[in-house]
Amino acid sequence: MEISSKSMENAIRFIFFSFLLIPANTQLESNQKGYISAVISTKGLDFAKDLLIEKAVSSIIPLQLSDIEKSAKIPVVGKVRMGLSDIVIYSVDFPFSSIATGDSGIVLVASGATANLNMKWKYSYKTWIVTISDQGTATVEVLGMVVWLKAAVINEEGTLKLLLSEYECHVKDISINVDGGASWLYQGIIDAFRGKIMSEVEDAIIKKIKEGIIKLDSLLQSLPKQLQVNSVVALNVTFMDDPLLTNSSVELEINGLFNGADEISVSNYYSKRAQNFLSCNGLAKMVEISLHEKVFQSAASVYFHADHMHWTLNKIPESLTNTAGWRYIIPQLYEQYPNDDMKLHVTVTSPPVIRIADHDVDTTIYADLTFEVLDSSEFVSIACISLVISASCSAEIHRNNLTGSIKLTNFTSSLAWSNIGNLNMHLLQAAMSTVLENFFMPDLNLHLRNGFPLPLPHGFTLQNAEIVQLNSKVMVRSDLSYTEDMISRPVSRVLRQ
Repeated sequence: MEISSKSMENAIRFIFFSFLLIPANTQLESNQKGYISAVISTKGLDFAKDLLIEKAVSSIIPLQLSDIEKSAKIPVVGKVRMGLSDIVIYSVDFPFSSIATGDSGIVLVASGATANLNMKWKYSYKTWIVTISDQGTATVEVLGMVVWLKAAVINEEGTLKLLLSEYECHVKDISINVDGGASWLYQGIIDAFRGKIMSEVEDAIIKKIKEGIIKLDSLLQSLPKQLQVNSVVALNVTFMDDPLLTNSSVELEINGLFNGADEISVSNYYSKRAQNFLSCNGLAKMVEISLHEKVFQSAASVYFHADHMHWTLNKIPESLTNTAGWRYIIPQLYEQYPNDDMKLHVTVTSPPVIRIADHDVDTTIYADLTFEVLDSSEFVSIACISLVISASCSAEIHRNNLTGSIKLTNFTSSLAWSNIGNLNMHLLQAAMSTVLENFFMPDLNLHLRNGFPLPLPHGFTLQNAEIVQLNSKVMVRSDLSYTEDMISRPVSRVLRQ
């Protein structure tokens, strides 16, 4: 089917992320595994099937057929030359459709279809004296049309290739209504053109299927292998291995690790392969997206190595931005720098360790908290506290972004170095607790609430999403809705919301 609109091209992306992602041989095995997987349930396959039919029909209507001419012998009248022109299918309705999976691919059947056509007719014949001709219009109703196709998608070096193996369109019958003309014209058109009209409709539908498959295959080949999240990180969405097919779901895997701005994959940091993501049967939602903990670890690693994990704490009370506020906790600080402005600077010293346990996400952050004092118009570092921070995280969904929040669980502190003598760590422990809980964690949450986009096609939005943490994975189970308005928006704008 011809895909002429931008909305159809984008809508079809979900179709291939769902029921067309079937390998030519589902028994193939590979050592390559992805860290993000998507499982599309029976409910999701039905949603994709209905959307595909809706978008395919809207993209081919109106459909112009070839003109038809034919000579026929009409009783009493004699030999008549007749022609049909401006034959246009202006509506198609598929009341019944089904989708079935098999070892060699997927079969989509749309049956019981009706179609309506407009056309013009004309005829001419010669008598002994003159040539007699006439013309007018007619309508045709196509009855009992069935469209059937089998397709497969294979993985070729991280991209997808669409294969159409079998296809068929069959029209059971047509009904013709002729406006005007001689009394013999109706039966003459029926006898002369019935079979030709039926075959023209069948051939036109088949032609559009072939054209659509070519365009969709080109679309699959053009799918990006990387989604830019911002100027620091991008998500590797290279397809891994062949999709997995069961009688109730389809599963595909993408690399799912984050890359740095230099496009060097952080997958080199991880030698252990991901586990099979396929979850339990009977998924009640349309789709389940599973993200291995290494996805989050890769993001943390990219940000760390890009030198984006250090900042000055903001929005702290004025009492803590002057040495007078620390006079009873760090007396020598006030003695050496009385009433001087100061600031607290945090530097994460290694990529945070992220662990996903059952129903919980834990992280350990190794950081240095540096005290800086304004001395002679410039800030100088005067002491550093090493921190080991334990925190719990909760994952959330905002639109199509996976976001989160973090909460302090525990921490330990020790003196890394000091230019003002030894510090009373017992007194500092209580102060550090206040700083971490009231200022450090809120700063982190400001960044975490933006999250990153889940690999969904544009125009599709998660609905009633549920999040489960289990077996080292965060699993997002959700229904989907489709919104035309989002399709026209640039990719970068959607990704960076």
